[in-house]
Amino acid sequence: MHKSNNLSELAKSMILFQVKVESIKKDAKNPFFKSSYASLSNILDAIKEPLIESGLSVLQFPTGDYGLTTILLHESGEYLKSEYSMRPVKDDPQGRGSAITYARRYALASVLSLNIDEDDDGNTATYGGKNPQEAEDNNKQWLNKGSKDFDNAKEKLSAGKITIADVRKHYKVSKEVESLLINN
Repeated sequence: MHKSNNLSELAKSMILFQVKVESIKKDAKNPFFKSSYASLSNILDAIKEPLIESGLSVLQFPTGDYGLTTILLHESGEYLKSEYSMRPVKDDPQGRGSAITYARRYALASVLSLNIDEDDDGNTATYGGKNPQEAEDNNKQWLNKGSKDFDNAKEKLSAGKITIADVRKHYKVSKEVESLLINN
């Protein structure tokens, strides 16, 4: 692993990212092993907004014959870089592509400490996947501390004009932000 000399800004942003990112559902099936896994596209969809809102980005690219380099970047220029290699069982273009995709999924899950959750709390059986509230929540933006919207919500909460439930109707609210809104 390689890293920048200082990681203080990246560390702060990783805390923010961890608060914002949801657990990632296993959305794909491997019929050969009769198992489920989180597809690369599902992982990328789940991390895109929390990364952006946290001032982070991830670069991944193949290196050498069987390697993958993953770089976690912070907007300040701080970074963590790791290399990983995986030899495909069948060394042809499809085998190499499959190994890269597999390596990308595992590298992202590792570097970002993602929770790839198997338990969907019965939502698949009950709602065929996402429940109505979950689908609605995915369209909301995060309420970030220090933002104009945060300050406006805090002011209205303090004045008794709205409740935290009203705020949640319009924004995704992390535990940290809710605590800051409620406590003066």
